[in-house]
Amino acid sequence: MRDLAVVYSDAVHALRGVTLEVPGGTIVALLGANGAGKTTLLRAVTGLLGLHRGRIVRGTIELDGASLGRADAAARVRAGLAQVMEGRRVFAQLTVEENLRIGAFTSRDKAAGKAARDRVLELFPRLGERLGQQAGFLSGGEQQMLAIGRALMARPRLLVLDEPSLGLAPQLVRAIRDAIAAINRRGTTVLLVEQNARMALSIATRAVVLSNGCVQAEGPASELADDAAVRAIYLGAAAGDRVAERAP
Repeated sequence: MRDLAVVYSDAVHALRGVTLEVPGGTIVALLGANGAGKTTLLRAVTGLLGLHRGRIVRGTIELDGASLGRADAAARVRAGLAQVMEGRRVFAQLTVEENLRIGAFTSRDKAAGKAARDRVLELFPRLGERLGQQAGFLSGGEQQMLAIGRALMARPRLLVLDEPSLGLAPQLVRAIRDAIAAINRRGTTVLLVEQNARMALSIATRAVVLSNGCVQAEGPASELADDAAVRAIYLGAAAGDRVAERAP
């Protein structure tokens, strides 16, 4: 993403020249308060801006060197991008198995689909125990696992996660954190949008802080976690607090 500017309804400037790189094989954490521009940035990346009356007025977006500027959301999934939206948004009336199968709709390779399904169930054994259960009856943590698993069925090169810890108990937040780290270790690049800075910085390679549609700070996650000004101003921590404890 280079020098990206986005407006809504041709009036509200939501992003003001944002440049952001997510190097292959890394986890980049995108942090910031409500209204900072995080959701707009994700909509621009995933091709959903138009649904919200948003428009890119300047800048470019590329995935592995290929421009995504004119590609719709489905084309971006086929190009190797998958998103887990805030609030999980599983298909409540469908079973866990059916939700997973929907995640692989862009692929006609049955063998690859089976391999992806096996990897998802290895990562989230609880889903394997509930394959025939309707997704709407899963717990919040299980629905989040299913949402991530469904996205992984597309075998993305870049996985975009929007607030995956939202509304989860601390124990489940740790489980989701560990799952994201495991997904990355298996070769998937991750763009992680989180208000839980401690969780995000504990697994991220790099971090970017947005404020008022602009990049206010960026660098290695460990450095931002130790930066007193970033902690106090952007992460809501007192100057003496220790923000991140690195995941094993």
